Amino acid sequence: MKSLMNKKTLWPIAAILCLGGSTKAEESSDGFDPLFDGKSLAGWREAPKGKVVAWSVKDGVIRGEGKENRQVYLIYTGDEALGDFELKFTYRMLTKGNTGVELRARVDKTGKRAFEGYHADLGHVGIGDGVLGAWDFHFGKDTRQEFPCERGTRLVIDKKGQGHHDKITNSVQVDEIKKGDWNACRIVARGNHFQFFINGKLSSEFTDKLDGKQLTKGFIGLQLHDKGMVVEFKDLFLKKG
Repeated sequence: MKSLMNKKTLWPIAAILCLGGSTKAEESSDGFDPLFDGKSLAGWREAPKGKVVAWSVKDGVIRGEGKENRQVYLIYTGDEALGDFELKFTYRMLTKGNTGVELRARVDKTGKRAFEGYHADLGHVGIGDGVLGAWDFHFGKDTRQEFPCERGTRLVIDKKGQGHHDKITNSVQVDEIKKGDWNACRIVARGNHFQFFINGKLSSEFTDKLDGKQLTKGFIGLQLHDKGMVVEFKDLFLKKG
């Protein structure tokens, strides 16, 4: 009996794989690994925990719903000591509100907030350049000054802890960010240099030169900031190093 896998059947299978099929191995071929399986929150944990669950999976995306008057994060547990990395994801705001990604984060032992870390800030279109596409700094009580780094801004924190700001040429503009729809983001953290891209364009960046006070490693977490808001995330991929 001749094999059914002849040339006529092999070609269509190869064509399907090239044209539209994609496997986990193929998705990781550029060094990025998926963080979300599209079905569950495996590899993630909600913190701090409240009376009701804020994060879930709905229609194949991660969904955060503000049901209590508090901030709550969805923390990636695959590596809670991340140093250098690139993170890619898409998000959409279904309501007004404030969200973002905490990185190199750790528990805030001073009690000022639940966690301290560097924060790539996002929110609904119209919230302002101090949030949408900006960098925020969540440091412990009396540990460091928290500088503004608005969308379109390049910030350098020098060795004495002073902040120096410049404007970024050709940074992402607010009309290039889709209201109520999906936007693609990329965060790059290498050494003391951090970049935040939205829809393929640099939004803001900073360099932290304050030796001994830098956050060198920690976890990443998706933020749910406000009661009543709804945000969704998908296409989450991480490349370490």
